[in-house]
Amino acid sequence: MLSIRRPHHDDREAWEDLFRSYLRFYGREEPQAMYDRAWSELRRDERMHARVACWDGRVVGIVHFLVHANTSRADVCYLQDLYTADDMRGQGIGRALIAAVVDFARQRECSRVYWLTHETNAVARRLYDSVGECSGFVEYEVQLQRDSPSKSQLPSATPL
Repeated sequence: MLSIRRPHHDDREAWEDLFRSYLRFYGREEPQAMYDRAWSELRRDERMHARVACWDGRVVGIVHFLVHANTSRADVCYLQDLYTADDMRGQGIGRALIAAVVDFARQRECSRVYWLTHETNAVARRLYDSVGECSGFVEYEVQLQRDSPSKSQLPSATPL
């Protein structure tokens, strides 16, 4: 039986295992301090939020999201991370986690929920195409960490 809920203290190990797998999927390895900070923020449930999917008591999926201001509409909800255990794919877990985020956003009167995925993530995109609409926007970014390569170095702006 599938259930979706906020993470409990005892979910830490299972949550971290899934989050590590998610980041490895995107080719990232992060220091333990990042997981500790994320867990603390997600458990606080103020700036960043999380839900876990449980199947017969086992944590088998995670979703992380946040609400932020929007200049031209009501606040929006950004679904940042979504991951389901490999052995549980195809059971409706990802869809249920997205639905939980949508419910959260509706309760807070957000104008929309949005998320990003890599264009090569065909498995996820099949799910996403069935629950949402591709906006057509292209993402750009400037990496701010010193160890991250950047296409060009922008000059620092004059303080406002």
